[in-house]
Amino acid sequence: MIVPPESHRNRTQQGFTLLELLIVVAILATLVAIAVPGLAYYVDKTRYQVAISDLRSISLDILVYHQENNAYPDSLHEVGRGASRDPWGNPYQYLRIDGAGVNGRGQYRKDRNLVPVNTDYDLYSKGKDGKSASPFTSALSQDDIVRCNNGSYFGLVSDY
Repeated sequence: MIVPPESHRNRTQQGFTLLELLIVVAILATLVAIAVPGLAYYVDKTRYQVAISDLRSISLDILVYHQENNAYPDSLHEVGRGASRDPWGNPYQYLRIDGAGVNGRGQYRKDRNLVPVNTDYDLYSKGKDGKSASPFTSALSQDDIVRCNNGSYFGLVSDY
């Protein structure tokens, strides 16, 4: 039996050539290079939102403590939040202001006019870089997630 030429050609061309595979890999690499920065943006945005939600929740625990004890706690351990960590793995920062005396006034978080942003207590996350400074004008503070104006603002320092 003689095999027609078309059938013979179909049996020998069943795979992809190296050039075709390289083109597919190049297209996939391009799509990944485009998608990854967008994905990283949404991952960071989600982490910021989780940190804001955590700060609100911790603030409620501090408010309950204040109502029961008529004073703010000295640390987050007193409200059962001493082990709480932000989405980047760093502990949340807390500093009692109201009733703490003059000790530690240099640690108060300050806005661009160097005025303390809270009068009761400071509560914040050091953000993505894990570094911070007390004035909001510092480059180290721009990615911090803060509680300001005695709880009427929760968000990024750069948006305050």
